[in-house]
Amino acid sequence: MYVKICGLRTAEHARVALDAGADAVGVVMNATSSRRATEDEARAVVAAVTGRADAVLVVNDMPAVEAAEIASRLGFDVLQLHGPAYGEADFAAALAIVPRVWRATSLDEDPSLEVGAYGEELLLIDAPRPGSGERWDLSELVDRAPEGKWLVAGGLAPTNVAEAIRTVRPWGVDVSSGVEVAPGEKGVELIRDFVARAVATA
Repeated sequence: MYVKICGLRTAEHARVALDAGADAVGVVMNATSSRRATEDEARAVVAAVTGRADAVLVVNDMPAVEAAEIASRLGFDVLQLHGPAYGEADFAAALAIVPRVWRATSLDEDPSLEVGAYGEELLLIDAPRPGSGERWDLSELVDRAPEGKWLVAGGLAPTNVAEAIRTVRPWGVDVSSGVEVAPGEKGVELIRDFVARAVATA
């Protein structure tokens, strides 16, 4: 089970996630997010995970080319373009700059559920309001689950990640608010608990 801990802003939390067994850490650089990282914070997270896991830059309100240039400059392994603002042309433009791009969407957007439809390496299916921590009806995916590499996100936490995995059998899981003790503030024990439960359920 591939596990991504998202919304990190410190090298300490990145190391906690990796030591717990996470496969990826995400850094959010959306202008309006409570989890928004500065470039210096992003560099510190990337430096902490280099060679150990995937460092993922997450954006939803930035032009794809600008995001790809930032991802390249700061040393991220992956760029995650999140939401309906990004079309096929945006993915093509980003892929001309960085080799690995992920597509994140929600079922409310009536997206293509074919992994690679926009040239992306991986598909992430999130709640209708990304980053809200709100749970959503995962049963919608039972008969529509993509094939290949895809992550489920949205409302996951240590207390429900095992149930989510058993319900929809994703390739991986992604969490942010579910491992926070306050908006934008990660909890060390929550990170460890989430990874342990996700891996144990695989």
